[in-house]
Amino acid sequence: MVLLAAAVCTKQGKALLSRQFVEMTRARIEGLLAAFPKLMNTGKQHTFVETESVRYVYQPLERLYMLLITTKNSNILEDLETLRLFSRVIPEYCQTLDEEAVLENSFDLIFAFDEIVALGYRESVNLAQIRTFTEMESHEEKVYEAMRKSQEKEAKDEMKRRAKELQLAKREARKGG
Repeated sequence: MVLLAAAVCTKQGKALLSRQFVEMTRARIEGLLAAFPKLMNTGKQHTFVETESVRYVYQPLERLYMLLITTKNSNILEDLETLRLFSRVIPEYCQTLDEEAVLENSFDLIFAFDEIVALGYRESVNLAQIRTFTEMESHEEKVYEAMRKSQEKEAKDEMKRRAKELQLAKREARKGG
């Protein structure tokens, strides 16, 4: 299975979040996402739509769609299994399944999407592993945070020292003046 992209869209077709897993131009992904709502048949029970070049595999989530764009020669059963995992990730990071929650948690969702798919191919992970991987602490992050805190403390100390110098200078000016 080659997964080209994963997206979260509104029922009207507005893309809220999109992650491409293979090299493609912005115009191509925007065109593919714009074509999706026009291909939808509301009366059908299918969870996929095919065009000449790609397959859209989707799942409704209240007012949203979880959408995967795959190649036509990908295995539809694997696509559906991958879609189920993507669809379980969204409620894991968003308390409500609406536009605002998706936009608010977009980076966390993208990081989770990256754990599911690498270079267009599904990784062998489950929901618990995805949560663990995205919450793992980084040594570099800890070092950066420690440096940032020490710089803030130094800046505050320097500010206090300068404030005292200014107060002393004002007192000296009053005594001398």
